[in-house]
Amino acid sequence: MDLPPTERTNPLTRDLDRLSASEIVRALQAEDARAVEAAARAREEIAAVVLLAHEAFARGGRLVFVGAGTSGRLGALEAAECPPTFSTHREQVRSLLAGGSRAFMEAVEGAEDDGGAGSRDVSSLGTGTRDLVIGVSASGRTPYVLAALERARALGAKTVLVACSPTDALVDRKVVLETGPEAIAGSTRLKAGTATKVVLNAITTGAMVLLGKVHGNLMVDVAPTNAKLRERAARIVSEIAGVEREKALALLEETRGEVKTAVLVARLGLSPERARSRLEAAGGVLRRALEAAP
Repeated sequence: MDLPPTERTNPLTRDLDRLSASEIVRALQAEDARAVEAAARAREEIAAVVLLAHEAFARGGRLVFVGAGTSGRLGALEAAECPPTFSTHREQVRSLLAGGSRAFMEAVEGAEDDGGAGSRDVSSLGTGTRDLVIGVSASGRTPYVLAALERARALGAKTVLVACSPTDALVDRKVVLETGPEAIAGSTRLKAGTATKVVLNAITTGAMVLLGKVHGNLMVDVAPTNAKLRERAARIVSEIAGVEREKALALLEETRGEVKTAVLVARLGLSPERARSRLEAAGGVLRRALEAAP
């Protein structure tokens, strides 16, 4: 049978049921290490997708993840985590999951095989020429994902497929991760899921860094929406501006929680309004705003 690598039997874990708990964990972690290595081998392909995502954001477009099962849930997770981490608008990073939101918590039988639904979902999102649509499919064959990508191309969007098996899908870019057979044959929530998460992290984070949402390695566009994030925002302002915690908290209060604006107020003695204007002139990049001539 023409099985994708993720469905084949792994010779390294044939005796998994004979192992002790410690040995099972060791075997699973060894396979996960191979997953990370597979992502590393695809570094240049991933970097090319980072540039596509950055370009989409720069022209006012969106990043849309499309997937089913574990792959779809990973895309949904990535989309959900961008707003609090980078203060993206909820429309900037979206996800489409075969079977809808209910499929995030439970299996929806047959959803991944419904190509028509994938095509309709992409259309209903208003996908267009400014967008980047990333299909995520461990097998590289999921009908829902492939149909969604085909429709996205027809609508003028750039398209990418992240897969853990060879695929002949027609897209602008492919990231094929050679993760091989799973520790438990066909269970792509394991090694394929690990490698996919590594890749999606790199795509969103890399694009956000290029957009200026990170200063050094600090998330200067963090949305301080809870106590933990407020403290993090204060630490960031304190570190970059060289002020004490209480002063950092006061600056954040004065600037409506905007870390980059607070830093400019502290470092350059500007009003919040002038700090925002300076930041806008610098394309939202804090380093550029700090280093620009007065």
